[in-house]
Amino acid sequence: MALLDKTFPTMDCAVCIFAPKMIETSRHPNINIITYSEVKSVDGTPGDFKVTVWVKPRGVDPETCIGCSACNGVCPGKALDQFNEGLMERKAIYRPFAQAVPNVYTIDYDACIRCRACERICPVNAIDVDDPGKDIVIDVGAIIIATGLETFDPSIIQEYGYGRFKNVITALELERMLSATGCTSGEILRFSDDKHPHDVTFLHCVGSRSMKEGYPFCSAVCCMHATKEAILVKDHIPDSEVSLFYTDIRAFGKEFKAFFNRARDEYGLKYIRAKPAEIREDQETGNLHFWYEDTLTGDIVRHETEMVILCTALVPSGDNALLADALGIEVDEYGFFVKPDPVSAPLNTTRAGIFVCGYSQSPKDIPDAIAEASGAASLAGSFIQKNMEVKQ
Repeated sequence: MALLDKTFPTMDCAVCIFAPKMIETSRHPNINIITYSEVKSVDGTPGDFKVTVWVKPRGVDPETCIGCSACNGVCPGKALDQFNEGLMERKAIYRPFAQAVPNVYTIDYDACIRCRACERICPVNAIDVDDPGKDIVIDVGAIIIATGLETFDPSIIQEYGYGRFKNVITALELERMLSATGCTSGEILRFSDDKHPHDVTFLHCVGSRSMKEGYPFCSAVCCMHATKEAILVKDHIPDSEVSLFYTDIRAFGKEFKAFFNRARDEYGLKYIRAKPAEIREDQETGNLHFWYEDTLTGDIVRHETEMVILCTALVPSGDNALLADALGIEVDEYGFFVKPDPVSAPLNTTRAGIFVCGYSQSPKDIPDAIAEASGAASLAGSFIQKNMEVKQ
């Protein structure tokens, strides 16, 4: 959610929603946040787990760092900024984003040149470039998995030209463009000539609902996410033409259908039920074109546009299998954590005392993920309470 500029269907500011929650969490006396870490193993029994966590070497003591950014100012090392989808550079010592919690820096050792300028300038001596990292062991009664999602790599579908054509980008890359803190400070620009596009095309289901290249399941949010971004394109460039090529419009959530109708009727978005063929580029203008069959009319049409946005599939975290092995539970063939009883116990895993919520277990949007997180927290608390009563 930190990557998003707005959320549908209300078009609320994303950071305005999650930043206060992160700060509240960081200040809670009973919550201990351990960042830049991963679970190595889980031993013990349900209700009495011993979790070994590998705290990666970050080169900065999070308890001492005051987030003053002096180290960032003198660092000569550079790397692609993952938070901004690699569309811009950041320093080798960095914060993931401006509102990150905790507000501390981390050294990217792949980009660090070991000049130790950051060590010398730090006013509180919080930096140790030779930080070895450490293992810690935590005693816990229950575990909740909330590993979130990743985006599908559209370069696998070669006919869409991602990575070859500068004006073919992903929906998440457009999201970072739309953000005032992103790579273009809120301006929608073509990478081929840094000009505003006046004809923008969205392609739905790139890597999803496909048995050939990608995943067979629907990602649940792409139709509404594309609609939201298309509205934002119209807000930024009012005279632009925006077309959306879809498989089926799936507007199942509260007020989703009204949001879709407003986008089509008030903003004039063009929805075309079609699966585009190979995208080709005009080398002189940088414009893109492709042929498609309108599945509602049967017409074969050539479409030309200045920019193509690929709405890529959302998939489970790539590390889910490794985490499942550490936890002693199971994932399915796509990387979702297995629910042995999805009807009567939809948040349980294959091991007692370990619960799962959000996109870790199936595709869903933000409100559904929040609801499941609340349910998982309730189950974990109840599980711990029952185990305490048994021991007494």
